[in-house]
Amino acid sequence: MQTDIHKKKSNSPSGAGGYNNLTATLALAKASFRSIMRSPSAVVFTLAFPLIFILVFGFLGGGGTRIDVGVMPGSDVNNPVMGMLEKTGMIRLVKDKSKTEFDKLLEKGNVDAMIDVHRKVNSAAYSVNVVYTSASRDKGGILKSVLNNIFYDKTLKPTVAEIKESTITGREYKTIDFILPGQLGFSLLSTGVFGTAFVFLSLRQTLVIKRFFATPVRRSSIVIGEGIARIGFALIGALFIILIGHFFFRFTLVHGALTVVDMLILATLGVIVFMGFGFIISGIAKSESMVPPISNIITLPQFLLSGTFFSIEAFPGWLQPISRALPLTYLNDAMRKVAFEGLGLWDVKFQIMILLLWGIGIYAVAVKVFKWE
Repeated sequence: MQTDIHKKKSNSPSGAGGYNNLTATLALAKASFRSIMRSPSAVVFTLAFPLIFILVFGFLGGGGTRIDVGVMPGSDVNNPVMGMLEKTGMIRLVKDKSKTEFDKLLEKGNVDAMIDVHRKVNSAAYSVNVVYTSASRDKGGILKSVLNNIFYDKTLKPTVAEIKESTITGREYKTIDFILPGQLGFSLLSTGVFGTAFVFLSLRQTLVIKRFFATPVRRSSIVIGEGIARIGFALIGALFIILIGHFFFRFTLVHGALTVVDMLILATLGVIVFMGFGFIISGIAKSESMVPPISNIITLPQFLLSGTFFSIEAFPGWLQPISRALPLTYLNDAMRKVAFEGLGLWDVKFQIMILLLWGIGIYAVAVKVFKWE
C-alpha cells in the first residue's frame, strides 16, 4: 500500500497532492522574511548599529586638519622646505611613488596635493610647484599658507623659495565615502552570520525541521527559502543605508543608480558568503547560548581588521597580512572602488574572486558540519 502511494507521488507532475517545490520555497521565504522583520535583534544589527556609526561619522567634522602631500619624483628632498613641512605636524609627506601613481592618488582624493621642489638656476633659492585638485582646494590653500609662513619665517631668508600653484579637476573624498561601505559590510556580515546561525539552530531544537521531513518539502527548499528571505532583508537594509548616506551626507555614487545596482550585487554575494559562517555555527553550537560567542570569534576580527573604520594601511606591518586574508576586507574594498572610483564589477573581479573562493571553502566546511536533526 505504501509502495503504491509512493509511486503515485513520484509520478505526479507536481508532486504529492499537487505539491509544487517552487511554491513551497517561496512560501518558506515569505514566512521567514516576516519572522526576520519581527525580530528586534535583526533590525538592530542590520540597520540600527550601522546607521548610528554613519550618523556619528557623517556629522563628525574631524579633530584637526591633516594634509597628505605627495612629493614628486626628482624633487630635492633634502632642502629645508621639506624638513620644516614635516615639523608642522599637520603635513604628511608621501614619497617613493611615480608621477602616474601620484596622479591617480590625487584624483581619488588619497593625497590632497603634490609638490615639486627644485633649486632655481643660479640662485640659492628653491622653486616649489604645488598641485591640488578643485575638490581639495581648501587644503591646497592651507598648504600654500603653511609654505608662505615657512618661507618668511625668521629662521629662513625671504628668498629661500617661490611658489607656483595649479589645480586639476578631482572628486572630494569625504569621511562618509570611507565609513559607509565599511558599515554596509558590517551589516551584511551580521545578517549572514548571526541570523542564519540562530534560525537553523532554533528550527532544529524546536523540531520544526523534523516536522518538515514529514511533508513533501525538500531540504533544499528550506535552505533556499531561508536564503531568499535573508538576502532580501539584507538588500533592503543595504539600499536604505546607501540612500541615507547619499541624500543626507553626500555619499559619493559616481554613476548614480548604476553604482547602487553594482553595490547591491556585491551585497548579495557578500551575504551569501557570510551565511556560510552561520550554517557552520548552527552545526557546531550545542545551544543558543553558544551562538553569540562563536559568532563573535568570526565577526569581531573582521569588524576590527577589515578596514571598517580605518584603512588597513594604518595597521602595523605584521597585522596587515591578517587583514588582507579576511573576506570582509575584499567586500569593503570592492564597495569603495565601485562607489567612489566608479569602477564596474569587472574592474573589481579580483575582490569578487577572493569572495567566491572564501564561499567555496566555507560551504565545503558547512556541508560537513551542518546538522538537520
